[in-house]
Amino acid sequence: MKTFRLATRRSPLALIQAELVQKKLLDLGIQSELVLVETSGDKDTTASLASLGGRGVFAVEIQLALLRGDADIAVHSAKDLPSSSPEGLTLACVPERRDAADVLVGKSLAGLGPGATVATGSPRRAALLLERRPDLRIVELRGNMATRLAKPGSEGIDAVVAAAAALERLGQQQLSSERLDTQWFIPQVGQGALALEARENDDEALEALASLNDLSAFDCVRAERAFLAELGTGCSIPAGANAQMNNGQISLSAVMIAIDGTKSVRATMTHSNPEELGKRMAIQLRDTENGASLPGWEK
Repeated sequence: MKTFRLATRRSPLALIQAELVQKKLLDLGIQSELVLVETSGDKDTTASLASLGGRGVFAVEIQLALLRGDADIAVHSAKDLPSSSPEGLTLACVPERRDAADVLVGKSLAGLGPGATVATGSPRRAALLLERRPDLRIVELRGNMATRLAKPGSEGIDAVVAAAAALERLGQQQLSSERLDTQWFIPQVGQGALALEARENDDEALEALASLNDLSAFDCVRAERAFLAELGTGCSIPAGANAQMNNGQISLSAVMIAIDGTKSVRATMTHSNPEELGKRMAIQLRDTENGASLPGWEK
């Protein structure tokens, strides 16, 4: 049987995720090997993600390796993916999803004193924190998870924001000071999920990945990605979406929020079709009076 080549970033967390996929494949009797790829987001660890172009900086080189035939399967954090796959590739599999929530590391929200400093590289996380706590000082944060998790208590930083799933995969759940309520602190699209891409015409890879696919997680991620796709490049403001499966229906909660947290628009809706649900949610949020008036939105 073929040995599949899995393309992944080189970071410790990315390797843990890729090795998890390897184990799942091996449990099915399928051999695989890792192909390590350095992405543009990994090469530049000082510039803000926004200045690097945001989504895609941790995925494009991995996708190119797949398109060139240097690998058979791409292993991504779903939150790092652009809202649509390049021509020739398809999102083939989302394994069982971990907790999509964000957490504070260092101190809880209530434990942060007036004017405390919180570090994050995410405009969504910064805006949501400022919505609840406009007194906070938000500073930029880049680097791998080990670097970020070491920041609280140094350089004047009181806390950092991280993904609950990242701590879980690293075996460092004890570092969480507070899990942030996902009804308020709506996660990034795809957070907590892995996204496995393959070439559209690679029947062997698609068949292997079908055995790992969690259909509920797959449809929830599709709904969230459809929301992001419908917002499109005209939307430069922070946004988040989180879907959950309930009795065969997908419930999607989403937010669009001003960068300074002073104005936001939220909604929750349910539908059985992931793409239709995501599209309807994006249209509803951006076309309401509050959504249309958010700074950064251009119709």
